[in-house]
Amino acid sequence: MNIFRLAGDLSHLLAIIVLLMKIWKTRSCAGISGKSQILFTVVYVARYLDLFTTYISLYNTVMKMFFLVASGMTVYLMYVKFRATYDHNHDSFRIEFLLIPAAILSLLINHSFTVLEILWTFSIYLESVAILPQLFLVSKTGEAETITSHYLFALGSYRALYLINWVYRYVTEGHYDWIAIMAGAVQTILYCDFFYLYITKVLKGKKLQLPA
Repeated sequence: MNIFRLAGDLSHLLAIIVLLMKIWKTRSCAGISGKSQILFTVVYVARYLDLFTTYISLYNTVMKMFFLVASGMTVYLMYVKFRATYDHNHDSFRIEFLLIPAAILSLLINHSFTVLEILWTFSIYLESVAILPQLFLVSKTGEAETITSHYLFALGSYRALYLINWVYRYVTEGHYDWIAIMAGAVQTILYCDFFYLYITKVLKGKKLQLPA
């Protein structure tokens, strides 16, 4: 494992912890897209089914289990425990427009036509666009709380660092996975505008507000 992948994993871990702390401390899930969280849960379940078939390392197993449990917990907090604070009206992105194309694409473009490989490929495609309902929610409300902005920045940094990880591996090992690279590039591009606003506003102590 290289430093970029480790940094990406830690950034991903931080994003989830920040999100859960935000929801638990404020006793509210206002400003958080439940639909994005459902998509991320689908991503982790599809990707980590290999927990039952393949052992890579203790680190790998612990991280996979954490993301599965944490994503399930987030969905529970949003749709059950703090349901009354969930903004159904603004969280209106139709996720079937993401799920169906990702599923079709994973059947058409994959490394091998096996169940686990197709599920892994589906998770890669879906993860690249899973943040769209959250960004759509922020655009509809026009602003995001500072802690929500920190969550989004950490999540975006995770994908950007993973993209650098693939470049590093290609240069040092001659290894690459073009499906993961292309999906990671798409996801990073989706965050670009947010990154700019985060750096120019949130880091200066201002609330993130999107231009009308």
